[in-house]
Amino acid sequence: MSTTTLVTAEDLLTLPTGMGKRHELLAGEIREMSPSGWPHGIVVGRLHNRLGSFIEEHDLGLVFGAETGFLITRDPDTVRAPDFGFVAKRNIPKEMPSEAFWPGPPDLAVEVLSPSDKTGDVDEKIRAWLAAGCSAVWVIDPQLETVAVHRSSTDIQIKTADKVLEGGTIVPSFSCRVEELFS
Repeated sequence: MSTTTLVTAEDLLTLPTGMGKRHELLAGEIREMSPSGWPHGIVVGRLHNRLGSFIEEHDLGLVFGAETGFLITRDPDTVRAPDFGFVAKRNIPKEMPSEAFWPGPPDLAVEVLSPSDKTGDVDEKIRAWLAAGCSAVWVIDPQLETVAVHRSSTDIQIKTADKVLEGGTIVPSFSCRVEELFS
C-alpha cells in the first residue's frame, strides 16, 4: 500500500518556479499550471485597469494581482491563485497577515479562461472559491466574450459583450460594458 505525502502551504512556498510553471495546491496535492498566453494577459490587464483602479480610487479594499495565493483550506491545504482578487476593506484585518499567502478567500475571485482550461477544472475552481466564502466568482471567457457571474451554485448570470458588468454589493457603483474587456 502506497501513501501520498501531502504538501502544505508552507512547502508550496519553497518550490522552485523554473521552466515557466506556476503552482496551486489542491487538498495537499500540487497542481502545475502553464503560463497564460497574451490574449489572456490583455483581458486581465484591462480588468485590472478598470476594476482595480475603481477599487483603489474609492478606497474599497485591496486588489490582488494574478498569481497571488489565497490559503482557502487547511489540513489538507488548498492554495488557489485567481487572475484577479479583491478583499473588501471591511474584511481586511486590523493587523496585516504575516503569512506568505492571504489567509482566506477574496470577496471576489476572477478567473480568465485560457484555451487550455478544461471545463471540469474551471467548475472545480468555482466550487472551491464559493465554498471557501467568496461572495462572487467571475469567469471571463475571451473566446465567447462573456462574463459568467457566480454568486452560488444556482445564482449564475451570463453577461454578453453588449451587456453591463456591475460590481453589485461587492464593489458598489462599479460598472463597465463587457465589451470593454475585449476590445
